[in-house]
Amino acid sequence: MNILYLHGLNGNLKPKKRNILEAYGTVIAPSIDYQNNSNAISWLYDSYTDKSIDVVIGSSMGGFAGFHLSKLFQVPALLFNPALAKRSVPQHIIETPQNNNTSIEIVLGAKDTVINPKDTLNYIGEHLNAGQPIAIKIHPYLEHRIPVAVFEEAVLKFLKK
Repeated sequence: MNILYLHGLNGNLKPKKRNILEAYGTVIAPSIDYQNNSNAISWLYDSYTDKSIDVVIGSSMGGFAGFHLSKLFQVPALLFNPALAKRSVPQHIIETPQNNNTSIEIVLGAKDTVINPKDTLNYIGEHLNAGQPIAIKIHPYLEHRIPVAVFEEAVLKFLKK
């Protein structure tokens, strides 16, 4: 299995989380400069379209990119606090299919002060007519950063399906 992991703004994939993902397959975790590349989604798609991506996992800005890339690659996605409604850096959104013909799972932190979970829920609500199956898990005490235990639990449930 090829797992495309997309980090958030100024982030990277931490070793403990990489180890969790590597138990399920090959991890592709590019370094993404969202601030200086407003075409990150098209760059990622062009870079990995021939890599047989099986799933996309992303966090924050990586969750935003992962939302659109899962539709382009037609693969399931697991997204943590995705920056769907608002972003602090501009990104060009390329035309994507209305759905990925599979599911998108979203993990939201109710206490997130970086990506407002209400804005994310409103964004999803505004796009429900696209036919995209979306499962949402809201953690009442989760903030923006995803603890290893929460990451591991979500990945386990997502990849065991």
